[in-house]
Amino acid sequence: MLPWTALGLALSLRLALAQSGAERGPPASAPQGDLLFLLDSSASVSHYEFSRVREFLGQLAAPLPLGPGALRVSLVHVSSQPHTEFPFSQHSSGAAVQDAIRAAAQLMGDTNTGLALAYAREQLFAEAAGARPGVPKVLVWVTDGGSSDPVGPPMQELKDLGATVFIVSTGRGNLLELSAAASAPAGKHLHFVDVDDLHIIAQELRGSIMDAMRPQQLRASEVTSSGFRLVWPPLLTEDSGYYVVELAPSAEPGTLRRQQLPGNATGWSWAGLDPDTDYSVALVPESNMHLVRPQHLRVRTLPEEAGPERIVISHARPRSLRVSWAPALGPAAALGYHVQFGPLRGGAARRVEVPAGHNSTALEGLAPGTAYLVTVTAAFRSGRERALSAKACTPDGARSRAPRPGAGGRGP
Repeated sequence: MLPWTALGLALSLRLALAQSGAERGPPASAPQGDLLFLLDSSASVSHYEFSRVREFLGQLAAPLPLGPGALRVSLVHVSSQPHTEFPFSQHSSGAAVQDAIRAAAQLMGDTNTGLALAYAREQLFAEAAGARPGVPKVLVWVTDGGSSDPVGPPMQELKDLGATVFIVSTGRGNLLELSAAASAPAGKHLHFVDVDDLHIIAQELRGSIMDAMRPQQLRASEVTSSGFRLVWPPLLTEDSGYYVVELAPSAEPGTLRRQQLPGNATGWSWAGLDPDTDYSVALVPESNMHLVRPQHLRVRTLPEEAGPERIVISHARPRSLRVSWAPALGPAAALGYHVQFGPLRGGAARRVEVPAGHNSTALEGLAPGTAYLVTVTAAFRSGRERALSAKACTPDGARSRAPRPGAGGRGP
């Protein structure tokens, strides 16, 4: 009788372990999520550029492990009105997605990217529209750099849903605007590349997409100098337990902050943190059904959002001058600068964009003998700005001399 009892216990234990594994979901190495390609199909893109981008997206998607319980892909056109080429549920293999992308026709029309982003949030990424709850969401937007309508607000709403945003610009887009639209850090999520060189970034971008879709992995996004957002896949349900999120500076583990969240939560934002500081983060799932291991992460906030503290005007000429400022903030600290200048006595103001890491620029096309107000503004990923202004004067130009009597011809 004893051997049968031992066998029964072994079978019961094996069944319990199998059920426990099923409750924990897929292994940590299996990617899972919804990937949306946003394709500029407007008249601002030539047919050649459209075909090159279309081929790039097909090659990007072909090797991905697609399936109903894994990755899903959808394609939306940017035009006068957004159009879904195919929804998330239509294709279950990389080859099918590649064929569908290659068959997509250019729509022409206006470049209403903001409208397409709002459409994506309401019709594709929202749970009310049938999106899978809790799975990672990734947006890849390929653009020639321009939009006919505002992009910032609808893009932020997508980020608030937990979407990771990658941007590929094939034109001369505004660096500050695109950097603010992409997920932070912009160096990882924003690519400027010629349309004929898109293949160069394909492997790197595909790897970044896969990293963003690893399930059962705690990760940080939207990192600024004063906070960051934590996201994780659903490890519990509302009825099966709750989460405790812990945060402490790595150098001062005794100053611990805790936040308790319901079991259906998949994200939390920390704010009011110190700049340029390493933080240790722990996600502790407290399950009343089975053991779920805590997850740990280390996140470093960005350097402090310090704007220009000193402006120097040099090389002043009748129609140009150079403006310099300090300190110079690199790409890790700021998105960039914009320099605005206009006559003190009234007139149209102009603006020059300067990339992060640079701290001077030439102002040209000025009027001789004129006083100008010059304002240098540093823009940060948090959306905040820091500005400093200074007065600058151009010298008088060389005046033309009046002709002498009798010069230039014979008198009467």
